[in-house]
Order: sequence, then structure tokens, then C-alpha cells
Amino acid sequence: MAAWELLKDQNFRLDGRKPTELRRIETRLGVFPNADGSAYLEQGNTKVLATVYGPHEVKGGRGRSNPDKAVINCQFSKSAFSSSERKTHMKFGRNSSETNQHLVQALNAAVMSHLYARCQIDVYVEIVQSDGSDFCACLNASTLALIDAGIALKDIVTCCSATIVDEKSVVDVNYVEESSGSAVLIVGLLPKDEQIAYMQMKGRLHADHLEKLLDCAVEGCRNINNILKERIGEHLKTHSSHFTLTRPATPGRAERSRPAIA
Repeated sequence: MAAWELLKDQNFRLDGRKPTELRRIETRLGVFPNADGSAYLEQGNTKVLATVYGPHEVKGGRGRSNPDKAVINCQFSKSAFSSSERKTHMKFGRNSSETNQHLVQALNAAVMSHLYARCQIDVYVEIVQSDGSDFCACLNASTLALIDAGIALKDIVTCCSATIVDEKSVVDVNYVEESSGSAVLIVGLLPKDEQIAYMQMKGRLHADHLEKLLDCAVEGCRNINNILKERIGEHLKTHSSHFTLTRPATPGRAERSRPAIA
């Protein structure tokens, strides 16, 4: 489908959204009681599960530990039934390895890892259903799972995608828009300091469009941040009796603690 076909006559996208409108976001925290932290996130029809274990002793012996900060380990996978495409999804293929590295990069910018020196924090993310902006949903779900685990963060790192359609910036790209051939920009943001934790461009884009596309993605990150903060607040009100003010800084299973955002 050509990019120019994605917008209808009255400036609406094929799924009924305006160019700057996010998809519906639904979240649940604490979905796996046996994990130190967990979250389920729906961003439109993209659905993701994230679990966190740690901080705990570094796997592989003390030689792999960092005396100054935590080692963040991310494992990404995609369910075989997550997409309607008839192809085999390798659990730990090349794309998964790249996604693991990108998640580590973004989360390292958010986690106050100096508080967990010589420890390891494991983040497992699985896409249950895929409908575009998969990495964005994975990073947003990972952030919620870290918060549920009581891991101290500098800020809530949020991620959003954007593309250009009919010379207009379009935010929170779905699968049809991703498949149109237009370049897609993915941005992970720490909104408090306006710090970009992650950025990736998929496809080729004229330099004249880069600034407005970046502004669109950043604004999307800010809006997602507001939504996630609201959902975290609702979760805390409902489950406040399950949290304590203590947070272990030594290896071992983490106690349930209030999310700490500096």
C-alpha cells in the first residue's frame, strides 16, 4: 500500500485516528506473582508481557559483575501466534539479539544502576500480539515491570514511533503504516530531563523531515509518559497495602517496594 493511501480525505488514518493521536493504551502491573516485577501492556493491538527478576547475584560468577553498577540483562521473544504472517519466529534469532541490545541501551539510561552494584537485573519481554511499533511497546512494558519490581529509576523511560505520510507527521505507527515503505523513527525518552535514551531510524528519510518527525515522536513519548504515570498511580492506590518503603540493594529476591523515580 502506498504511503499516500494511508490518510483519508478528512485527515484521518485508516484506523480512524488523527495523525497525532496515540493508539489506546491499557496496562496491568503485577500480573505474575512469582516474578519480582511484571506488567502487561496493550498499545493498540500490540500486546506485550514483561517480567523482571532481581536484583540478584550475577550469573556466571563474580567475574561478570560490575563493581560500579548493575548488569541489566534483557531477553526478547515473540510468540509464534503473535502475527498473521506465515513464518517461523525464532525465539533467539538475530533480530531478537539486536532487540535485546537496544532494550539494554534504553533501560541503562533509566535505571539508577549504581544502587545495585555487583548485581544483575533480568528483564524478559514477550510479544503476545504484534501490530506495529513492537519495540516501543516492549520498552514501555519493561519500564512498568521495573517499577513494579521496585527498581529505582531516574525517570519513566517511554518510547514512541513516528513516520511521514502525505507530508504529515504520524505518531504511534501501526503495522499497516509500518509496511507502507515510509521511514519510521523510534525514540525512547526520559521526559523529565528531555534526554533521549534511544533512537533508531528504519528506512531512508530526507533531512528536511527529520526535525518535525523527531518532534512528533518526542511529543508522543511525553503523552505516553503521562498515561503511564496515571496508570501507575491507579495501581498504587489499589495495591498500596502490598508495598513497603524498603528496597534491598544486595543480591537476592527483591521485596515488594514502592516504585522509586528520582
